[in-house]
Amino acid sequence: MTAQAPATPLLSDAPVLVHVTRGGFVESAHRATLVATTGEGGTPLRHGRTGDAVLPRSSLKPVQALAMVRAGLDLPPELLALVCASHSGERRHLDGVARILDSVGLDATALRTTPALPLGELEHARWLVEGRGPEPVAMDCSGKHAGMLATCRINDWPIESYLEPEHPLQQAIHETATRDVGPVSHVTVDGCGAPLFAVPLDGLSRVFGVLAAADPGTPEGRVAAAMRAEPGMVGGTGRDVTAFMEGVPGLVAKDGAEAVYAAGLPDGRGIALKVADGASGPRARRALLAHALLALGADTPALRGLARQPVLGHGEPVGEVRVLDLAGEADA
Repeated sequence: MTAQAPATPLLSDAPVLVHVTRGGFVESAHRATLVATTGEGGTPLRHGRTGDAVLPRSSLKPVQALAMVRAGLDLPPELLALVCASHSGERRHLDGVARILDSVGLDATALRTTPALPLGELEHARWLVEGRGPEPVAMDCSGKHAGMLATCRINDWPIESYLEPEHPLQQAIHETATRDVGPVSHVTVDGCGAPLFAVPLDGLSRVFGVLAAADPGTPEGRVAAAMRAEPGMVGGTGRDVTAFMEGVPGLVAKDGAEAVYAAGLPDGRGIALKVADGASGPRARRALLAHALLALGADTPALRGLARQPVLGHGEPVGEVRVLDLAGEADA
């Protein structure tokens, strides 16, 4: 007997926004939900059911970091940026994790991240050459977990149980997500072991606009300033999230697994998107974010470079990742 498929209107009703072409032939099509919001409540871009909930995955990390800062976490920008990161596992990232933990008298044995190999291809290869297997510190979320542990130590909260949903830290993060993003409709577990909350896509867009426009002295502004100051700590060498923040003045951006992306501009506009099929590679979500930013007028040479996603045949461009017109349904 075939199981009854659950209703997934955000995914099944999403419009086709991306074509992958090869030699003039449309090889693949990606459905996606995308929204851009303003600080005044407008939606200059809207495609699909943007008020529905998504699992934001690592795009939620700046919000998780915001909750930690509100709870007393006080780190220099390069380390606060690492708390927001899905890092590549470069030496600077691993050293940063150690610095965060050492600042509160802990070490890597306190981490409860899922053991993994480094995310970056070069770092992954080097790790294996060194004869090392999966380790909690190598997992791309270890900066966030180090921040969580530091926040627990600052507040004298239990260390061993910091990933439990009822833990005071996770309750504080849940409260921040509900207040700053929108209603939490589902709670599950992320790949790293931390609780993950389903939140409205348009709320994710709005909170990134709030972060990007915040006064530097506020908790929101501190998170945004850290990410802007140290984009290489948020991603790593060759990572597009790093390139977006380096290439667009004032931008705050964070990628997430299963093809989620969110970004905020310093005038308070935000963008959030989810590619329905989870797009195994990053090119569809990268192209969508780049074209959405261009549609909002954030035009820089670096951004135009990110918007160009060639499809190669025998090492030469034979097609492209083509974003369809984003100037569709919208509110002023």
